[in-house]
Amino acid sequence: MKRMLSVLAVLAAGLAATAAAAQEAWIQIEARPSRAEAEARAAEWDRRLDDVSGFSTGGNWYAIALGPYTEDEARARLLRLRGQGLVPPDSFVANGRAFGAQVYAGARGPAVPGAEIAAQAAEPEPLVRSDESVAEARAAERRLTGEERRELQQALAYEGYYNTAIDGAFGPGTRRAIEAWQAGNRFETTGFLTSRQRDELLGGYRDDIASLGASRVTDTRAGVEIDLPLALLGAPVHEPPFVRYEAEDGSGAMVLLISQTGDQNTLAGLFDIMQSLEIVPVDGLRELRRNSFVLTGANGEITSHTFALTDGATVKGFTLVWPAGDMQRRGLVLSALEQSFRPVEGVLPDVTGGDSQSIDLLAGLEIRRPERSRSGFFVSDGGAVVTTTEAVGACERITLGEDTDADIAAEDAAAGLALLTPRAELAPLAVARLSPNAPRLQSEVAVAGYSFGGALGAPTLTFGSLADVRGLDGDSRTDRLALSAEPGDAGGPVFDTAGAVVGMLRPRETGGARVLPGDVSFATDATVIAEFLSNAGISAAAADAGAAMAPEDLTLPAADMTVLVNCWN
Repeated sequence: MKRMLSVLAVLAAGLAATAAAAQEAWIQIEARPSRAEAEARAAEWDRRLDDVSGFSTGGNWYAIALGPYTEDEARARLLRLRGQGLVPPDSFVANGRAFGAQVYAGARGPAVPGAEIAAQAAEPEPLVRSDESVAEARAAERRLTGEERRELQQALAYEGYYNTAIDGAFGPGTRRAIEAWQAGNRFETTGFLTSRQRDELLGGYRDDIASLGASRVTDTRAGVEIDLPLALLGAPVHEPPFVRYEAEDGSGAMVLLISQTGDQNTLAGLFDIMQSLEIVPVDGLRELRRNSFVLTGANGEITSHTFALTDGATVKGFTLVWPAGDMQRRGLVLSALEQSFRPVEGVLPDVTGGDSQSIDLLAGLEIRRPERSRSGFFVSDGGAVVTTTEAVGACERITLGEDTDADIAAEDAAAGLALLTPRAELAPLAVARLSPNAPRLQSEVAVAGYSFGGALGAPTLTFGSLADVRGLDGDSRTDRLALSAEPGDAGGPVFDTAGAVVGMLRPRETGGARVLPGDVSFATDATVIAEFLSNAGISAAAADAGAAMAPEDLTLPAADMTVLVNCWN
């Protein structure tokens, strides 16, 4: 693609800065409901990790994140940190668009221009004077029972200041946690809690526990025993292989109990299926072992945690879905689920259909669907794909098929062409052979495409004829076809009767004042595709003159080279 740019140097610099910012990625590891807590927790993380920053995210919430990196760097570092157990399992890669003012900058210094000015302008909150001397606080602490000490450690852990053993022993780790909590709440940092501070620390912790209404549930139909936050959940809905508890207040909280007959193969199948559900965001941990798996995910709205195991005869587990802005209570609920989950006798019956089946639902849960699905075709042995720019515009994630991630390697907006390269090398069964010659007018052509997205699992062939070797405006790079196509066919290859690719189907124009007949379609000419690929460093395979093929004989090579292109947001 060639573009003519004539702008002032200042504007060019601004555009470059904007483009660089758009490519930034962050690893969000935590969110806190107050600035003081966020600053204290960020300082704790800063002692262990590089690149720590804190940002306001609106609504009195603050994110603690690592970065900035490129997206690939962020994903690679997140995997390493998770593998080493150095960050929470629900940490995720964020684009930073939700980040506002920076409130903490680690060893790298402020990541946002002007952040140091904002920090200087902020008036520090005054310290809250202690109601007891250190000697009085120390004496009161000695009178605490072991159970009371452990509860204080649990409350410190709940607030995010303590991450070691709950043993009632107030050693150096507990003292540091108390000091951090005191600093975060603007108390003098002594390492010893006064009576007032103990009441404040325990009050919020106990209130949150009470608000959950945790109760032991033994579901004999599913064969699962577990502690659930019943104060927040409605009545259970048994819809194999799940028992679904949804929040009555519409908060988005949900607990699933998983129960079905099966072995390791069933477990592996469930592992794949769960990842197709909307309640399991794509950014998260994916860990499948021989007899168990863990799935986590997080986005701007929810976090999700799924655990399942098999004893060789049944597969049982649970999923917790929780609002992203309520991470503290989520920690309480998840801890209770993990500690109390126990398979008991009983299992849900195998799924046998039902009266309310839907291709978009699994046991009442919505299956994740792409924002749009189009077609493309392989143009190299390494799996590079040509498609239409409309297919991949403004996509957070692009996949070939359902799960092969791909990146945009080149684009030509005028020709409507985009070149995709898979992140994992593919070995296509067939690669497009581009015709070097213009097809004959009125000759028969066929478009291969995923007319109905991925619903059919394979491309379909739609037959028509070449109406003109120019577009309606006389553009010689565009062919006009007498052919009725579906939106999903856009980006698919256009074949002549010998199986050579003579073009790529362009998307149908909509929304304008001109409405064309339904059997009018347009294609970008093969010679334009060949030039586009050459500029991108790919030598397109040229088609030899061949005999006409029967329509049924064209089906196989068309299916082998045509690929589904999904845009996810």
